[in-house]
Amino acid sequence: MSENTFSLNLKTVNQIAQKTGHSIKNMWPSRIPLILIPPVLIITLSLAVPLIYLVIRLLQTDASIWNLLLRQQTLQALLNTLLLSGAVTISSIIIAVPLAWLTVRIDFPGRKLFSILTIVPLVIPSLIGGFTFISAFGRGGFIHQLLQWLNINFVPDIYGFGGAWILLTLLCYPYVLLTVRSALMNMDQSQIEAARTMGLNPLKTFFKVTLPKLKPAVTAGGLLIALYTISDFAAVSLLQYNTFTRLIYIEYQTSFNRIYAAVLALLLVMMSLIIVSLEMKNQNNNHYYSVGAGTKRHLMKITPGKWKWLGTGFCSLVVLFSLILPAGTIIYWIFRGLRQGEELIIRPEAAFNSFYVSFLAAILTVSSALPIALVSTHYKSKFSGFIQNIAYAGYALPGIVVALSLVFFGANYGRLFYQTLPLLLFAYVILFLPQALGTLRSSLLQLNPHIEDAGLIIGFSRMQILHKIILPLLKPGILSGAALVFLTSMKELPATMLLGPIGFRSLTTEIWNATIEAFYTRAAVPALILIIISSFSLAIIFKRKEDTEQKCQLQES
Repeated sequence: MSENTFSLNLKTVNQIAQKTGHSIKNMWPSRIPLILIPPVLIITLSLAVPLIYLVIRLLQTDASIWNLLLRQQTLQALLNTLLLSGAVTISSIIIAVPLAWLTVRIDFPGRKLFSILTIVPLVIPSLIGGFTFISAFGRGGFIHQLLQWLNINFVPDIYGFGGAWILLTLLCYPYVLLTVRSALMNMDQSQIEAARTMGLNPLKTFFKVTLPKLKPAVTAGGLLIALYTISDFAAVSLLQYNTFTRLIYIEYQTSFNRIYAAVLALLLVMMSLIIVSLEMKNQNNNHYYSVGAGTKRHLMKITPGKWKWLGTGFCSLVVLFSLILPAGTIIYWIFRGLRQGEELIIRPEAAFNSFYVSFLAAILTVSSALPIALVSTHYKSKFSGFIQNIAYAGYALPGIVVALSLVFFGANYGRLFYQTLPLLLFAYVILFLPQALGTLRSSLLQLNPHIEDAGLIIGFSRMQILHKIILPLLKPGILSGAALVFLTSMKELPATMLLGPIGFRSLTTEIWNATIEAFYTRAAVPALILIIISSFSLAIIFKRKEDTEQKCQLQES
């Protein structure tokens, strides 16, 4: 048997079980294997460092903290955060699910190109997204100037909830798109054919067969969007929408006593845990693996006939507003600066540092997420649920809170690692592990558990099952998780500024330093480089992903 090949159906498994005197029921132990416990505990304790910092700050509070927490400004910010998070998540799903279905299932002009372009908005930091959004649609922006040229006296109202909602949706929908695309690539064509033979048209087949199977991928991506939204600072600040993270940032910047900000951050973690618990309860009550007697087959492309240009039009519209508009705004500032005689400053070391650190962060984060994903999907218990919640909680913390907690522990207990690259990478793992965990969980939930039973029956050890069966089937999820972590690490700002080694330059720090000084041309150059590097990286990742999909065999029940 090839190391990367495994194909057994349920009938074959039962035959082997009868000959060997085994039963496929309950063969996989309910208790967590000892080999997984040490890495899971080490990773969980490491992820809990920011939470420990917040608890320490909480213990330093007194009764007066309740007066601050219950004031109207705090409650209004809490309501604003929940409203924005829910709206961005729903609208992102509405955009991403049709995009994923089009780029995976429908053979329309430009499909392969749109498969890449629709993901690229992930590389745009909310800081740059907010700046380009305002400079395009705000008063005096080139869209406003164009409307005036057309004798249209209208200024779009982009500030407040509406602007933040639209901007974050355009930046966040790829989180769902990536996870749903991976799930669609793993889906069984025979199930679609069975539905069609029963008389269901393509639309009914999608809603009754395809969409229910996508539920874990949609909820995993939606969870990331909800957590990203409640932890974002730059976009809501630029668009003047007061959320929880803005209050936390102001307290850190303006107050000598940071206890109130730490308590607010702890409430933000509790909010994220509630979201995670609801999502996990929903997933754990369902299974999403395929049930069939034969080898699972990949989804075939659909030729839509005269409607083929509809897919091109929808994808073009999304790419126009989420990618071309911000990229065009960046290019506009570059040419405007050149016309005014400004010098373009390009720092190759900043681009290299961003790529190198993000690449290392992707490897470390996916490696850390894998044992947690295995435990949370295969060994459901209060312990595994607690570990999973701790892993997701880090994503709800603003980057500045994670950075300051590591500064606190580094300066007091780990001077050897203070302001070093390992400490910066550690911060990235804490912040972005949920991204890898979400894609790995959705992939694992689609694996039929009888595959592991079959491996035990034919004599594989549990490590051989993991190495020869599970990991090859998880390659699409692993690559998607690595892509998410890489792209998000490329645009991380607070942790990079506070934890990077002395003299460390990255593309995001270059953009930030130029933006706060209002040198938009100088900010536009590293922003464009960031988009280009990440776009090429995405192209490579998706090429590898398609090659892996063609080689991997699919599990059976």
